Amino acid sequence: MLRVTGVRKTFSDHVVLDGIDLTVDRGEVVCLIGASGSGKSTLLRCVDLLELTDDGDIHLGDLELTDPAIDENAARARIGVVFQAYNLFPHLTVMQNLTIGPRRVKGVPKAQAEQRALELLRRVGLEAKAHAYPDSLSGGQQQRVALVRAVAMDPELLLLDEVTSALDPLLVAEVLDVIRDLRHEGRTIVMATHEMDFARECADRIVFLADGRIVESGPPEQLFTAPRDPRTAAFLARHSAAR
Repeated sequence: MLRVTGVRKTFSDHVVLDGIDLTVDRGEVVCLIGASGSGKSTLLRCVDLLELTDDGDIHLGDLELTDPAIDENAARARIGVVFQAYNLFPHLTVMQNLTIGPRRVKGVPKAQAEQRALELLRRVGLEAKAHAYPDSLSGGQQQRVALVRAVAMDPELLLLDEVTSALDPLLVAEVLDVIRDLRHEGRTIVMATHEMDFARECADRIVFLADGRIVESGPPEQLFTAPRDPRTAAFLARHSAAR
């Protein structure tokens, strides 16, 4: 589904991504972990063409995302992205937020788009909020709407960038429950997260980054119980101590 080969990205003289190689299979859930500044968010932004790479290639299926001649809008229509900030349109209702993409980008008829939106809202317990405005929702509710908005476009790949980091701890669980459901649907997900317990439970594979490089990658149980690299072990020990 996704193939990242030799990707480099610098900002001025600071190397943020230093030769990243990563593949993600269809239906696989990959969690990116690592300290702040390790390159997790920049990698996701490069995949979604929000940042241009300095070197290397990124392929989504048979589409080369790093081709200079690519139709960026058409490529992004195949990728769903949810960030820390909810980025909902404040002047639109929840229903309008969910249907604007399918209607304007994919040409889905209004009635069909609204029916699909209601189905998705029902699944996340927010059907009653369909005609509310974002400012009237809690942070957890807004993030659930942001997730549903991404899914409403039926993307091939879903990128989640620290989607719980801006939430009150009491609201984190409701957002993670939505991601669990997406996993059970067979969605292909690449997720940057600091939620180690969730990553251990839900990921098919954990990828640990440090200093812009992939230090270690493997199944959750292997990486959490017997990390091969001392930097991975040190990071996990710090996280455990902080809890």
